[in-house]
Amino acid sequence: MEERIASPAKTIQILQENDFRFSKKFGQNFLIDLHVLGKIIRAAEIGPDDICVEIGPGIGSLTQELAEHAAQVIAVEIDDRLIPILEENLADYPNVRLIHADFLKLDLSAELIRMGVERPIKVIANLPYYITTPIIMQLFESGIPLANMTVMVQEEVARRMQAGPGTKDYGALSLAVQYYAQAEIMAYVPQNCFMPRPNVRSAVIRLKAYKEKPVRARDEKQMFDLIKAAFGERRKQLANSIANYPGLSYDKNRVAAALEALGLSAQIRGEALTLEQFAALSDALDELKAEGE
Repeated sequence: MEERIASPAKTIQILQENDFRFSKKFGQNFLIDLHVLGKIIRAAEIGPDDICVEIGPGIGSLTQELAEHAAQVIAVEIDDRLIPILEENLADYPNVRLIHADFLKLDLSAELIRMGVERPIKVIANLPYYITTPIIMQLFESGIPLANMTVMVQEEVARRMQAGPGTKDYGALSLAVQYYAQAEIMAYVPQNCFMPRPNVRSAVIRLKAYKEKPVRARDEKQMFDLIKAAFGERRKQLANSIANYPGLSYDKNRVAAALEALGLSAQIRGEALTLEQFAALSDALDELKAEGE
């Protein structure tokens, strides 16, 4: 077994030898706790036949662990200063492929096709807050074969992804994630597990992709517009929020009628509705619209 990159002493050595300075622009916080790395590997259920995509490998701390457990690792790094460091640190792992790119601009589907990857992949990442949601939603919406995502995010964001109706953390992100995957927080990670130390605690959350969506709405876009309307003005009654939303064309009375047709109060707030109820509301509004035409 190679020397562990993730140990604090080894991380400091690598940073000093390369005169590396952390970039606030990229939200860099390198994991230096081997115990946490083990939790991530177990949470992602990495096996010897798996193909993993790692977003933001840094100096290769987690990449090294993935390479020793998976068949292949595709590591995508945006910071050009880290590419030579990664190439040196991972030189003994022929099953690692480095891609220097901004993940949000990378056509991962095309990359996987070029590599002949057809079975579902597993995505692992330590994500900065400012790009957490865009990356996760891009992966879900891209249509790539996906088994699961195991990501390190701010604890608050992880709680929002897992939250259910009626809780303070429940919102549009909860519903968007749960439309595509089963969300489960696997571990909480304190600040001292990173270098440099972030200001808040983190959490490892696993998102197991559904083979079939848990709900079906006739108009998926409309369903998500309803969700955006509901949580854009979450303290208002849902009928008012939808009537005020510029992307929809339903007045308050029609929304109230659709809610009552579903056995829901016309005064209900959006934060009380489940994903299934938002899908049903979208369909009910379609039916009322058709009847009025």
